Amino acid sequence: MNKKVWLTMSTVAVAGTMLLSGCGSESGNNGAGNAANTGGNASGAPANAPAGDMKLRILDANVGGKTPEENAKFQDEIKRLTGIDATIEKPASDYDQKVLTALGSGEKYDLIELSDLGKLASFVDQGVVTDLTDFVTNSAVLSDPAVIPSGEWDQLKSKDGKIVAVFSKFQGGTMPIVRKDWLDKLGLKEPKTLDEYYNVLKAFKEKDPDGNGKNDTYGLSTSGLYDIQGFMSAAGVKARYVMKDGKRTIPYATEAAVPMYEWFAKLVKEGIMDPNFVTNDTGKMRNLFLTDRVGMVTYWDAWVGMFNNMKKTEDPNTKFQAEGLASIPGADGTILMRRGDPDFWIIPANAEHPDAAKKFLEFWNSEPGLTLGSLGIEGEDYTKEGDAYKLTPTGTEHNMDHGVPFWYNTNVKYPFGKLPGVQEAQDLVTKDATLELTLPTWPDAEKIVNDYALKAMSGQMDAAEAVKKMHDELLSKNLIDE
Repeated sequence: MNKKVWLTMSTVAVAGTMLLSGCGSESGNNGAGNAANTGGNASGAPANAPAGDMKLRILDANVGGKTPEENAKFQDEIKRLTGIDATIEKPASDYDQKVLTALGSGEKYDLIELSDLGKLASFVDQGVVTDLTDFVTNSAVLSDPAVIPSGEWDQLKSKDGKIVAVFSKFQGGTMPIVRKDWLDKLGLKEPKTLDEYYNVLKAFKEKDPDGNGKNDTYGLSTSGLYDIQGFMSAAGVKARYVMKDGKRTIPYATEAAVPMYEWFAKLVKEGIMDPNFVTNDTGKMRNLFLTDRVGMVTYWDAWVGMFNNMKKTEDPNTKFQAEGLASIPGADGTILMRRGDPDFWIIPANAEHPDAAKKFLEFWNSEPGLTLGSLGIEGEDYTKEGDAYKLTPTGTEHNMDHGVPFWYNTNVKYPFGKLPGVQEAQDLVTKDATLELTLPTWPDAEKIVNDYALKAMSGQMDAAEAVKKMHDELLSKNLIDE
């Protein structure tokens, strides 16, 4: 799949479906409030309107204050900066269901933040989303490729080429993350091929990289299949669905995936792979990495910086260094990396204040909006003297993320700088990562894929047999077409 998202692939009715909103979730997000912060100069920031001229009702699970009290201050700050009298509603739970109910019942919101492209397609088909093509193309802010690169808009286009949403932040991707200090200590180069990865992981297991004289380290840990794309790339196998001649296929359920499952099973058999990878959640996986138990994990680009920052905060003299790695090229040289679904705003078709919504969307992608969405509220989360920013204790606690840990606008700089390793990891994502195709049938298919793939990877089942059973079950339940 290229970056163009074929919204035709999702036609499920709104009622009764689950909206997998990535707003702050781990499945479609970087899984962390991250070290993004703002400053610098932005072009095309919208002019302020007279106070009280506009009202705006927003439904969101992520943007705004961290507490109800701070959320009220956040709304006041929006009004101070834009003149828009905004109300941000942040449901305490069941955000997905709240969105479905609102759009299905005709409840009137002016902006709703989402991050599920399949459900966006469904909402477009239902006629509940405003066409924003003319607004975006005529906006001095949003049409500027320095604010949002032109090619990125393909992600937010309907099947007939209309722009139906606006980005709320930059979304990253996943990759292998390695202990670079362990590589250096053992005199190893960054791995590029499958064989080189094996040799590095084996060394992490056998050569005492933490220097404690004990045989207590592993080469690799994951949280189940989350996210092994960097390795599956070696066989040219893309995660989730791939359309082939108009038919649904799941490459993880094809013969091409067999050698990769066998490769993982070899790691398990030789004690190189953390044996608990099948049952790990991402927290357990991260903890192994941070406590010198494993030399490589698979996770989000933002966490390269988070890992480094956490260890540096714990010990300023630490030698710990995390680094993101590119996926392994396939036989034809193609690199397959996963990119998370974007977070984006829609203007519902029944919005009462669409002009205020559009003004806010321009503001949100300009310097003042990005400052608010990252650092937070001046005087509450940070102070500024001249060009120098300083976080307050509250701002430090809020981790510079009020909905926008990262953004597209290259005119807006990060005054504290991104955390070590983040920019390099994001460069890998920008260069090679593509979206996964998640069809409405994926939740059912995922259970089958996970079951057989993990059995094959852990050596509980022969890889070829697991793939055959996986494929046959998917086909029999009409979850794939061939």
